Amino acid sequence: MSHLIMTVSSSVRTGIVARIADYLARQGCNILDSSQFSDVVNDRFFMRLMFSVQSEQTPESLSQAFAPIADETGMEFAFHDPARKSKVIIMVSRFGHCLNDLLYRWRIGALPVDIVGVISNHMDYQKIVVNHDIPFHFIKVTKDSKQQAEAEQMRIVRDTGADLIVLARYMQVLSDQMCQEMSGRIINIHHSFLPSFKGANPYKQAFDRGVKLIGATSHYVTADLDEGPIIEQDIIRVTHAQNASDYVSLGRDVENQVLARAIHAHIHRRVFLNADKTVVFPASPGEFASERMG
Repeated sequence: MSHLIMTVSSSVRTGIVARIADYLARQGCNILDSSQFSDVVNDRFFMRLMFSVQSEQTPESLSQAFAPIADETGMEFAFHDPARKSKVIIMVSRFGHCLNDLLYRWRIGALPVDIVGVISNHMDYQKIVVNHDIPFHFIKVTKDSKQQAEAEQMRIVRDTGADLIVLARYMQVLSDQMCQEMSGRIINIHHSFLPSFKGANPYKQAFDRGVKLIGATSHYVTADLDEGPIIEQDIIRVTHAQNASDYVSLGRDVENQVLARAIHAHIHRRVFLNADKTVVFPASPGEFASERMG
């Protein structure tokens, strides 16, 4: 038997969980994992379920049969097949640690996505990308060519059918138009524990302030720079003995982990947008498993 994922959001009301469970039971489905959260302040309810299905059932057939219930109760819902891998475009500039980390996780199956291309405004990582049999697109970005560059980037996204753009230390600010068109589908890694120490050199700022914790933040990209809904964060301890260069080196590992976890949550349908924040449910059993060891 195969597994499917159901995601649901609605206003907070009595009976939502019961209606969903009853529907799946009548379809012969068996719920394997379930998470839910009610935001009573914003009057929003969120739910994610993984369940087993009969061989003839598909996300399309289940959606069609569930639609009348959703209309009656005001639910927004979707059924997803985890076997259908998300198509991802990675964008990178001159810092390659996140790109290399994602390529490794992708290669061993720890990040089950289909990387359909890498876009960069520099040529530094062409060879490593091509060696992975992934298309590499060099698009130079200048003040005068920014609009044309973004148009070419979006053409690649559309032509490849990409579901998600990952900014793996891509050091260019995206336009409002691109952010709006890809709303909820661009994930960035910020080399700081937002909302503190924003800007181009947060590690230097952290060093100057003598912080004892440094971190990284992965968030959805919006028109407001570094203000998008946060998906994942982590930290590492430092002491007075470390210098600013140590901060950068230590921070790289945190950035890798935080970005990978954010992408993992997104592609497994565990992230729900909730106004300016997110609801991120834990992974279902088996979702962290890799296809091979290395």
